[in-house]
Amino acid sequence: MRRCLIIILVLAALLVFGFIYYALDPSQSGVFPQCTFLKLTGYKCPGCGSQRAIHALLHGDLASAFRFNAMLLIAVPWVAVCLYAESQRTRNPRLYTRLNAPLLIWLFLAMVLAWWLLRNIFNW
Repeated sequence: MRRCLIIILVLAALLVFGFIYYALDPSQSGVFPQCTFLKLTGYKCPGCGSQRAIHALLHGDLASAFRFNAMLLIAVPWVAVCLYAESQRTRNPRLYTRLNAPLLIWLFLAMVLAWWLLRNIFNW
């Protein structure tokens, strides 16, 4: 019963935040927080542009989402698959084990770090 309530609350929160991101444009609304790392250093963090990318994705604009934060388009499906594997952990332990293999985790970290470095070198 408690797990069901948690799932319902999480889904409700996702719907609320999804509606907010759909209705308000982070580029223009002034409601959303700005990146502290960017403000302090002048360099983009790996997550910079994610709010605008989510807004673009919710409007079906993949090209703009890619332009705002290409890594997000890789991370969202990856996180979805990992969440699925977590939910099926007892039913399909092989999937969970493979997705949580140290090599894959290190590769994903390397991708994030490479994205962070390259987007600042080439001003993406």
